[in-house]
Amino acid sequence: MDFDKLIRIRTNSLQPAKGRILISEPFMGDYYFGRAVVLLAEHNEEGSFGLIMNKPAESSFNKIVQDFPPFEATVYLGGPVATDSLFFIHTVGNDIPESSEILPGLYWGGDMEVVREMIILGQLQPSKIRFYVGYSGWEANQLEGELKRNSWLVSRETAGSLMKTKPSEMWQNYVQRMGSDYELWRRFPVDPQMN
Repeated sequence: MDFDKLIRIRTNSLQPAKGRILISEPFMGDYYFGRAVVLLAEHNEEGSFGLIMNKPAESSFNKIVQDFPPFEATVYLGGPVATDSLFFIHTVGNDIPESSEILPGLYWGGDMEVVREMIILGQLQPSKIRFYVGYSGWEANQLEGELKRNSWLVSRETAGSLMKTKPSEMWQNYVQRMGSDYELWRRFPVDPQMN
């Protein structure tokens, strides 16, 4: 493996913004951010807020969320901040009041009591909503510093792609879409010591 070439790859020119994704570089060994795909729900001069899209938690929805009707939804690790809080994204739009559109067809948050009622009435399918424990956050200029160190690539994806791509395939698929300049990223072993 040509590590020097892997490290020298220049980051792409797309800037972080609400609705864009961050793709972690392949040798980031962090528990949360190793081979992570993060959807930015907010990015401004005060900082950035996002959710890791491809890290399913080991516990079921009803083990994590108490006093809710049975619901076969996967819960994901959203990031290392506020891990005692639950967040969600969905594709049902204004059917959940107080939602905020992140990108066309994909919404952030909303009234949790309405979510509960929709589950009870069978009006919400697990494929239309994703729950996250914790979130990923960056203070002002922190993310920009990480981008200068080539820790992340910035890309665009559709709501359909983000909700339908298998978490286990997401990082590889999105790196591949970045083009041949990132072929070494895809081939870099998950555990370099096993190479």
